[in-house]
Formats: sequence, C-alpha cells, structure tokens
Amino acid sequence: MDKKYLAQIIATDNEGLQMISACTAGAKVKITDIKYLASNKVFLISIERTKIETDQGDIKVNSICRFDFVDKVKSKNIDQKNKKLVLELIAINYLKNKDDYEINLIFNKNSHIALTTEAIEVRLEDQSEIKDL
Repeated sequence: MDKKYLAQIIATDNEGLQMISACTAGAKVKITDIKYLASNKVFLISIERTKIETDQGDIKVNSICRFDFVDKVKSKNIDQKNKKLVLELIAINYLKNKDDYEINLIFNKNSHIALTTEAIEVRLEDQSEIKDL
C-alpha cells in the first residue's frame, strides 16, 4: 500500500467543508459504521469512497470522517435497527444558528443526519486502499 495516496483533509470553515463534501459525495456508509461518542463530543462515520482528489483513476479507499465538538445528533429517515442498511452520502453542508452550527449529512433515500456543533472541525482521513479481488 502506497502511503502517498492516503490523504487527510481538515476543515475548519465552509470552504474546507465543501472540499470534504466533494470528496465524500457518492461514498457508501454502513449504518453500523456510524458512531457518536457523546462523552467526547465526537461523531465518526467510516466510509468507502472513490478518491476524486488525485488523478490516479478509480482508487477506492476506506476513510474516516470525524466531526469534533458535536453536542447533539439527530437522524431522519434512517432505520438504525437495520444493520445491513448501506446509505450513500450525497453531500455535507451546514447552517449557522446563533452560537452554533448545524452540519447536515445528506444521504440518498431522503435520509439525513444533523449534527449540532460549536465549531466546524471536520477531518477526512483515509485508512486503507480497497483492492479489487
């Protein structure tokens, strides 16, 4: 595995968030790979995505998208009991509400997750390349 393909993108503003949104559009997310660590205020999703930020063609990677300073998580139209459910991430955007932000993870099937955060601190970190068998 060649480390140079493994990226880390850190977003602390709208521009960075748009970059992460573009890189994760179309990513596959298993419902079991979505975790909220309330005591740490960390929301994690493990995704399988195609790297668009390199010109290496269709390299698929497993990545972790980490959101910090998350106070609250709300999901809509997601059956959390369905352990086989795989969603497709369409986009990530946010709204500013008074003192905090609402980051929206928009999935296919009209489902989404809203994260209430005190700051935009999002990290997209590649874990490993997915080799076709």
